[in-house]
Amino acid sequence: RRLRAENRTLRKDQEKKHQIVGDSPGLNGVRAAIEKAAPTNATVLIWGESGVGKELVARSVHRESLRRDGAFVQVNCAAIPDELIESELFGHEKGSFTGASDRQIGKFEQADKGTIFLDEIGDMSLKTQAKVLRVLQEQELERLGSNRLIKVDVRVIAATNKDLEQEITKGTFREDLFYRLNVVPIWVPPLRERRDDIPVLVRHFADSFSRENNFRRKTFTAAAMERLRQHAWRGNIRE
Repeated sequence: RRLRAENRTLRKDQEKKHQIVGDSPGLNGVRAAIEKAAPTNATVLIWGESGVGKELVARSVHRESLRRDGAFVQVNCAAIPDELIESELFGHEKGSFTGASDRQIGKFEQADKGTIFLDEIGDMSLKTQAKVLRVLQEQELERLGSNRLIKVDVRVIAATNKDLEQEITKGTFREDLFYRLNVVPIWVPPLRERRDDIPVLVRHFADSFSRENNFRRKTFTAAAMERLRQHAWRGNIRE
């Protein structure tokens, strides 16, 4: 009973940490898209500049979906070297390559009955894109070093800060994978297009940091808030 109560508390804390903050028309459009996409099993492609909160959108889609009790597995495609990303995504058998001292379960298997979030998918190599496309089409995969097919039931949410249609023209992104991913597109506007959210975000982060560090609650003058509203915010909410 104690463990269940602790689990509920932790889940609520996580939801607070990953809530979408703001009430601008642009953000309300994002919320409407999440509400429409979440109950389905359709793949979702989240577009937007770096720092706008694409991960929060992905987590919201998962949280509102029928898979909410399954795992939410995040993969940053830009942070994993090409020679390791296939092993990370699909897993490997012991001895399948130099340094493979144990069997590893890949991210797709870990996300079975849940959601996998492929962040910065525009940075994925063409070879890996082909394998991801196969998992999307067949809902099955092979670990590296194995010829056994493993069935998986995974919902894919992808995100990118690149123009994938331009990447297709340049030959760096597969057109067939793009159409598989872009079933439900969600555009997250940059902060400069939703300045009405800035005061709410400022208060949210100030309150959050004050709680975490045991500081007294911070307040802001109208002049200070106006300066924050007029700032360029090139790094969006992350900045």
